[in-house]
Amino acid sequence: MRTAHVITRLIIGGAQENTLFNVDDQHHLFGDDVCLITGPGAGPEGSLEQQARNRGLNLIVLPELIRSLNPLQDLRALKAIRQTLRHFRPQIVHTHSSKAGILGRLAAHQLKLPAVHTIHGASFHYGQPAPLHFAYRQAEKLAARWCRHFISVCDAMTRQYVLAGIAPVDKFTTIYSGMAVERFLNPAVPPADIRTQLNLSEKDIVFGKVGRLFNLKGHNYLIEAAATVASRIPNAKFLLVGDGTLRQIYQQRIQQLGLTDRFRFTGLVSPDQVPDFIHAMDVVVHTSDWEGLPRVVPQGLLAAKPVVAFDIDGTPEVCIEGVTGCLVPHRNIERLASAMIQLAQDSALRTRLGNRGREMFTQQFRHEYMTARIREVYQNVLDQHR
Repeated sequence: MRTAHVITRLIIGGAQENTLFNVDDQHHLFGDDVCLITGPGAGPEGSLEQQARNRGLNLIVLPELIRSLNPLQDLRALKAIRQTLRHFRPQIVHTHSSKAGILGRLAAHQLKLPAVHTIHGASFHYGQPAPLHFAYRQAEKLAARWCRHFISVCDAMTRQYVLAGIAPVDKFTTIYSGMAVERFLNPAVPPADIRTQLNLSEKDIVFGKVGRLFNLKGHNYLIEAAATVASRIPNAKFLLVGDGTLRQIYQQRIQQLGLTDRFRFTGLVSPDQVPDFIHAMDVVVHTSDWEGLPRVVPQGLLAAKPVVAFDIDGTPEVCIEGVTGCLVPHRNIERLASAMIQLAQDSALRTRLGNRGREMFTQQFRHEYMTARIREVYQNVLDQHR
């Protein structure tokens, strides 16, 4: 199967890791002829480009494809994508992310190639300025005409797109975002060693959050809740895995709250290191304002850690209240702190929720399983295209 993937940037992030697993599996496990077209991935988030090259994947970086909206530059990017597709001659085009998703589908349409698009997170979402939200929603309605099928990383994304009038429900298939499950079942580094590196003791109750220190990732809610948690739980510590432009602002706020000695920042880490840090936590906390299905939620459960998360988007499909974790109303810091305190005080509850999550979701989140199901979608589209 000859497939071209198109994504805006190959930075360290959930959508990008998902896409890279998809391409890698197609190449190494299924023997497909596959290429990955992307724009430059430089930035504070870190890049997955070298990982793709190390795996022997056909990575094509187009300097014309940039994240920010620029009509003239976007026309250049469209032309570059179209020329690349014409040269590669795929049977099917699979697009990812907002900008590349729209330009890639249009280029495929112009070349009369069938396209599939994955919704990793809605391109129109909470926190966007109203004009931008409207523009992306209208663009998605237009791009849907150039798309044979949608793959949603959770049922919530399908519901949002159907309610927005993007496409009918029968045009969507939910396939959870795959990952290297074994790394989360069996950490490469003992948790005690990670805690020693971070100056955390065995008796500390460690609440951890994984994510870029950027807007809409919600670290501010965790920091505010930490003040209440720390006042009730003397051995509570807070581990932030990741880096970003808001780090200094967050550190200043933590200092104002008198919590500097309670927080640990890892800085930028590679995806391969994330499982080891999660295993060093007692509870995984996820407080983003907007996500599709945040990968760290199933990752925490695979590591047998309970999850506390905001009740938004696809999170409730995995963080199930009273079964695998605690769901909290969006932006409710008081309820967030209360859930964290409850788990800190009840080790048996932590164990029960974490173990149940591992039992429920291990198979569904294997990247091999994800890619096999995606290839079934490709085949169905190709059968209809003939």
